[in-house]
Amino acid sequence: MKTQPKLKLNTASITLVLLVVLLVAFGIVMVHSASSVSADITYKDEFFFVKKQIIGAVVGLFGLAFFAFFDYHKLGKLSWFLLGGAILLLALVFLPGIGVENYGARRWLNLGITTIQPSEIAKFAFIIFASSQLSKNYNKVKSLSGILPTAIAGAILCLLIILEPNMSITMCVGITTIIMLFVGGIAPKHLLIFGAIVLAMVPVLIVIEPYRLKRLSAFLDPWSSPQGEGFQLVQSLYSLGAGELFGVGMGNSRQKYLFLPFAESDFIFSIIGEELGFVGCLALLSVYAIIIILVIKIAIKAKDRFGCLLATGIAGIIATQVLINIAVVSGSIPPTGLPLPFISAGSTSLVVFMSAVGVVLNISKQSKN
Repeated sequence: MKTQPKLKLNTASITLVLLVVLLVAFGIVMVHSASSVSADITYKDEFFFVKKQIIGAVVGLFGLAFFAFFDYHKLGKLSWFLLGGAILLLALVFLPGIGVENYGARRWLNLGITTIQPSEIAKFAFIIFASSQLSKNYNKVKSLSGILPTAIAGAILCLLIILEPNMSITMCVGITTIIMLFVGGIAPKHLLIFGAIVLAMVPVLIVIEPYRLKRLSAFLDPWSSPQGEGFQLVQSLYSLGAGELFGVGMGNSRQKYLFLPFAESDFIFSIIGEELGFVGCLALLSVYAIIIILVIKIAIKAKDRFGCLLATGIAGIIATQVLINIAVVSGSIPPTGLPLPFISAGSTSLVVFMSAVGVVLNISKQSKN
């Protein structure tokens, strides 16, 4: 009977796990620091968000361990079911009583004891599906017939996510689609066509929603409405600026005193910048860079095309989310909500990203020397 080889504790795998665990632990500390005041006022419990984050971290560790020993080739065989499940979950958010509306968006499913965010799951379901399709059809990838399943799947997910509405995750899935097609070997002319379509959709999505136009205006000149649409970006810039070189010290943020909305989630990097300064931000970005480089190295050494594409897609989504999150909080692009991987408050995101790292470990386990 064929059995899998034991998990190889090579340097890349060990370093990857240690860095991810370090980020998760750091995230728990920062979630408490950023949310303690708002959680105490809103829920009468300063550890409200921290408890949820710890539960997410524990479940995420189980997910990481499970997928580290779960043959990633089985994910390829389940790719259609995973894509279908992701589409179903995204559709369920629009059903009354099941979908949860918050801040004018329906992005969560009510499971009774907790809620989940299907769009976080859909990102990785798409990566698995795209990796499977592009690896199976690599001889046809230069033609439209070879790339249409991946492109159509990405378009369907983007449509369902933007209807929630959630432009940030829509951007992530769109960018990931382009990354997967590029790595899969798409013809340059087709890449330019799909890239142009994605870029053309951005202004369209902004124009059709009035609140996005207001956010764009606030991005161009946040001080024109410092108490309105520009409030969050102005407070984020105050937070980053206050940190200067070495920060005001862990736990000493002033912006967390209800000045900066969503300080524990989408704008947690602003609190990190305030408390740990430029040096702390640079150290954090260095850890992310090392993680992404390690995953890419594992992708290069994968035993087959599917494993290579799968690991590359995971590296791509981590890099995309980190870059978009930091660009938003620093005022480099218009404001849009997106969690910082492994750190921001949000159990679904944390569990899924940690499980994805487990998949990478399994790819490394079966890789070439």
